[in-house]
Amino acid sequence: MKKLSLTAQIGIALLLAVLAGILLHNQAGFVNTYIKPIGIIFLNLLKFIVVPLVLFSIMAGILSMNDISKVGRLGFRALLYFMGTTLFAVTLGLVVPSLLKGFLPLIHIDTGTAVENIEVPRQSVMEQLVNMFPSNVITPVSSMAMMQVIVIALFFGIAMVHVGEKGEMARKVTLSFNDVVCKILEYIMALAPIGVFCMLTPVVVDNGPAVLGSYAALLGLAYLCFAVHAGIVYSSTVGLLGGISPLKFFKNMQPAMLFAFSSDSSVATLPYTMQCTERMGVSKEIGRFVLSLGATINMDGVAIYLGVASVFMAACCGIDLTMSQYMAIAFASTVASIGTPGIPGGSLALMAMVFASAGIPVECVAVAAGIDRIIDMGRTVMSVTGDASCAVVMQRMVGTKL
Repeated sequence: MKKLSLTAQIGIALLLAVLAGILLHNQAGFVNTYIKPIGIIFLNLLKFIVVPLVLFSIMAGILSMNDISKVGRLGFRALLYFMGTTLFAVTLGLVVPSLLKGFLPLIHIDTGTAVENIEVPRQSVMEQLVNMFPSNVITPVSSMAMMQVIVIALFFGIAMVHVGEKGEMARKVTLSFNDVVCKILEYIMALAPIGVFCMLTPVVVDNGPAVLGSYAALLGLAYLCFAVHAGIVYSSTVGLLGGISPLKFFKNMQPAMLFAFSSDSSVATLPYTMQCTERMGVSKEIGRFVLSLGATINMDGVAIYLGVASVFMAACCGIDLTMSQYMAIAFASTVASIGTPGIPGGSLALMAMVFASAGIPVECVAVAAGIDRIIDMGRTVMSVTGDASCAVVMQRMVGTKL
């Protein structure tokens, strides 16, 4: 009997989780006590391997190129691609809800009562720039500060190439550790169907039809923008710049997209994304570098949702946004999406910064938090798909030159 593919197993786990969540809707205590912890264990395993994966993947990618100029050429073009798609995402997230808000059943928000204040650290652009560079090696690894981990990997990888033969031992150790990390990933991914079931069942139990109904407008806006962005931006870029049929691209990305939706963690989905892009002809050296970089700085789904949530919450508070407020939201959303950690709920902490920049009551973050997990599933799919589209485009643009 032919073994089911991982995509099929994850799909079945998704369906079973929905069914179990409906059947156990009155048993939240049982689900949170006995099922949810298993999902947390699986997610912890993924988080534990994320830092080694990014660290050694980037270094291995640099070492495989052997020429620093290649790293610069690939990195610069990838950054341009990410910036372009992010700007389109922010614009889309502002335009669509602005056009449709007059037809939406808005929730009335009285910011003077019954809304919880949320303490969120606010950072300027320069402070975020400073925080990209670590003051030691240990803290970024232990705290999963992914931008700092990438900087560490770049310095060590480039240095190993520059020192030549003297760095041969370090090169071998790095490549060996990279193989070990990949093997550990295989062990963890074998548990994916169980992990997906145990992560999703509590979500269905805790966020049932009543919650979805009261936030239907916000959910619909967000997922409409996700679909439009994927249909226009990713389809056109992989077709015109990557030389791959959009249908083929999305078909090959199904395993990664399904896992991203269930885990709502772009960095945890990284191994799946790498496998999917390799099936589309992306070399390991390009895939490792671009996808690891994108998992940290390319968050199109976050950029879209921050725009959608800002316009929606402003309308709920009776605020008519001005052009200067739109500009402030666009800039803050772009910066925030770059600094968002690729883990569940990573964008929630930065939403207050975007709201404050446009004069929207920061207390509205607490309202949005009620369905953040449900929307986070969709925006994580967007971010993962955007990373893969960049890898496909980079393979065609610079792959033959590496």
